[in-house]
Amino acid sequence: MRVIVEADGGSRGNPGPAGYGAVVLSPDRSEVLAERRLALGIATNNVAEYRGLIAGLTAAADVGAREVDVRMDSKLVVEQMAGRWKVKHPDMIPLNREAAALVRGFDRVSYQWIPRAENSHADRLANEAMDAAAGKNREPAVHVAERPTAPIADKSPAPIAEKSAGPGWTGAVGAPTRLLLLRHGQTPLSVDRRYSGRGNPVLTELGAQQASAAAAHLAQRDDIAAIVASPLARAQQTAGALAAKIGLPVSTLDELTETDFGAWEGLTFKEAGENHPDVHRKWLGDTSVAPPNGESFDVVRDRVQSAREKLISAHAGSTVVVVTHVTPIKLLLQLALDVGPSILYRLHLDLASLSIAEFYPDGGASVRLVNETSYLHK
Repeated sequence: MRVIVEADGGSRGNPGPAGYGAVVLSPDRSEVLAERRLALGIATNNVAEYRGLIAGLTAAADVGAREVDVRMDSKLVVEQMAGRWKVKHPDMIPLNREAAALVRGFDRVSYQWIPRAENSHADRLANEAMDAAAGKNREPAVHVAERPTAPIADKSPAPIAEKSAGPGWTGAVGAPTRLLLLRHGQTPLSVDRRYSGRGNPVLTELGAQQASAAAAHLAQRDDIAAIVASPLARAQQTAGALAAKIGLPVSTLDELTETDFGAWEGLTFKEAGENHPDVHRKWLGDTSVAPPNGESFDVVRDRVQSAREKLISAHAGSTVVVVTHVTPIKLLLQLALDVGPSILYRLHLDLASLSIAEFYPDGGASVRLVNETSYLHK
């Protein structure tokens, strides 16, 4: 699927109240597939223009595009992204890298400079965003309008879009702390779908291969600032595969440990139900109920929330790979989505899968990706 992305950004004052706009169009420009606009607070023209490009590329990925023709009236962004001009300004370097990381997700991306008059749609959206940044209107600072598009066929679940400047409809701004939530690879207990909590099995041969594939996938990014893992061996091994690829150490955070399943450790779902039918039945619908000699999901949520606060405090505004277990990942996604506990029972996360949650300085949050596994099937 090929699309056109037109993007723009501006600042009234340079720096001043800034915003961007982006639109995704069908190849013949007859159909608007997606729009983005966002007020950025105080920023420069060039920052806003880059943010517009990043939002446009993200929107293109949202609608399933594989080829993108980028059209912008910013000569600087077009030439830098095309590789003809060097990126020198320190504010532009991370934005250029973020855009380049998105580009790698497409089969082809081209860049074309166009006069401002031919970029009127994106320019209008950018001006609306700048109005919002300057407090001149009451509309939401962020706007999303999309036509549902069938995802490209793939063996893995279709991911939620990974990156944009802020979570839709909240107007959250500022640099988020981006958590790349990686579940560990296969262990002997996961082969038979047995409860695996505080027990400490190592990865199987397949699990090690999964960890290696996930590491190769994540190593393509250039924004990872830290790797943090659960203390359990299966998480440490999975994190170690990435550490060896990108040369970062693995930090351990005890609060990321999996649930203590107590008497159910090593049992199958059926066996646990047969051994403790009443407790097991209640546990399936009540997060305050603990397995015999184990801990409840409510208790786990408290320590996972503590882990989130520690991660945000230690790595504010950075991208962190968090290698942990299915329950902590579900709980971090629950915290980001601000939803009820049913997510714990309804959300499926594969072994060695990747999910992404972002937490913003103003308290906003966004889930960018859930259960990505395509890199395991290559």
